[in-house]
Amino acid sequence: MRVFRDLFWFFRQEKKAYITGIFVLVIVAFLETVPPKVIGLLVDHVKNGTMTKEVLIRWIAVLAAVAAALYGLRYAWRIFIFGSAVKLARQLRNELYQHFTNMSPSFYQRKRIGDLMAHATNDLQAIQQTAGSGILTLVDSVTLGGFVLATMAFSISWKLTLISLLPMPVMAAATSRYGTMLHRRFLTAQAAFSSLNDKVQESVNGIRVIKAFGYEEHDVEAFRRQSEDVVAKNVAVAKIDALFDPTIGLLVGLSFFLAVAFGSQMVLAGELTIGELVSFTTYLGLLIWPMLAFGWLFNIVERGRASYDRVRALLAEQDEINERPDALHIAPQGDIEYDVRQFAYPGEAKPALRGIRFQLKRGATLGVVGKTGAGKTTLLRLLLREFDGYDGEIRFGGRDIRDYTLFALRSAIGYVPQDHFLFSASIRDNIAFAKPEAGEDEVVRAARLADIHDDILQFPDGYETVIGERGVSLSGGQKQRLSIARALLIDPEVLIFDDALSAVDAKTEARILAALKQERRGKTTIIAAHRLSAVEHADWILVLDGGRIVQAGTHEQLMAEGGWYRDMHRRQQLEALAE
Repeated sequence: MRVFRDLFWFFRQEKKAYITGIFVLVIVAFLETVPPKVIGLLVDHVKNGTMTKEVLIRWIAVLAAVAAALYGLRYAWRIFIFGSAVKLARQLRNELYQHFTNMSPSFYQRKRIGDLMAHATNDLQAIQQTAGSGILTLVDSVTLGGFVLATMAFSISWKLTLISLLPMPVMAAATSRYGTMLHRRFLTAQAAFSSLNDKVQESVNGIRVIKAFGYEEHDVEAFRRQSEDVVAKNVAVAKIDALFDPTIGLLVGLSFFLAVAFGSQMVLAGELTIGELVSFTTYLGLLIWPMLAFGWLFNIVERGRASYDRVRALLAEQDEINERPDALHIAPQGDIEYDVRQFAYPGEAKPALRGIRFQLKRGATLGVVGKTGAGKTTLLRLLLREFDGYDGEIRFGGRDIRDYTLFALRSAIGYVPQDHFLFSASIRDNIAFAKPEAGEDEVVRAARLADIHDDILQFPDGYETVIGERGVSLSGGQKQRLSIARALLIDPEVLIFDDALSAVDAKTEARILAALKQERRGKTTIIAAHRLSAVEHADWILVLDGGRIVQAGTHEQLMAEGGWYRDMHRRQQLEALAE
């Protein structure tokens, strides 16, 4: 029952609803002991020949009143207890979602999306059932069982009650054992479901690649094997779950046998009347539910405990990016200075950056070039504070970027990443994502600067055209330019292009760069690119190799200096001429 202790914070939070619901359940349990007593009394009236019309009508009225009261009260406890359980699921779901949005990219490098989705669906459902059906089962079984046992013992025969309860210790030991086994197997089953969820999410996202390589049959077979593993693990859970009812049913049958066998002897001995024995066996029938409920309770509780442990372990994950207590809430402005002696990604021994030192004046344009894996994206991600574990300092406006709140720092930066993520919404909403209140003129202006306006007008509904999930209905160049328009709309202090022009042709690239040069006077721009034509106009260019700066200067200086930059520029010029 540890999960109830773990959830006590919520029960205390919703104490009014739970106390009211439990109080109503107690009344229900008490009222359920009335019909067996009435039945016994009516049987004795018939046996003794004292049954009259008035007596029958009186007791039928009592039973009708009890039935009506039970109808209303059972509706009431469902509202209080199940309603509160829904609030718990909502609260944990919101907490999880906020936790997901606050975590740094390194968290998503370690976690699988499908697993996170399973936590927010299956696990929360199991926790909700614990706070709803679990509380109901616990209170109802204890109160009903208690009232029934008390009535049996004090109003009929305490000796027959003790005899009938002899199988109960065996049932308690068996259900406890089943509960422990169920907990272990349910944890394994939930982990298997998370893996299956992740497989589906990955395959759906990569469906075009799967089809392009003709990998459908292999992917379906991989899914089938994983699905069978989930089934096998859930069948293992069901096998334990299936033991509860037969075990309890067998022991309840034994209790009935003892009650009838010894009760009959007590009737013959004059210790009980036939009506009392009928009432006793009816009460014993009422005990079947509490006994079965205990088995079901173990099932619910162990599932809930396993899921709550999984959710709490996830919420306990600490973000590696922490804001200082006195962090500034003002968006930074000014020069950018890098002095990074070394940086390695979490869990990696080899440094991704080493000896990165340079200064970028406000309003200047910086080009960052180099081979694939040279460290261009890593250099930009440090400025965005996606990682903090570097040896050195990055200053923005004369202060360490860690002196600013994350919101203040990132509100000064417009970022166009390599992976252009677009939402399944209208084109207008995608462009205005960071500035929802933007007017139509602002959206159109940003689209013109990104050279996507004319393309948008060709779509069926123009700016109101709804694009598919992740922009599946757009070309690579269109997705890039929409992402650029989204960044330009907020007119950031610093605009970062991380290879964001790779999917557009040379003429489109030239038009976008010319527009940027005209519109972003006095604002800083950083462009990381493989195509050197994107950085020729830059005030300063860095050439990275193996995480180090191997060359630095203007385009003219680097061409005169020779080395990787000049060789690559000439090669790309020849390729352009050949095309």
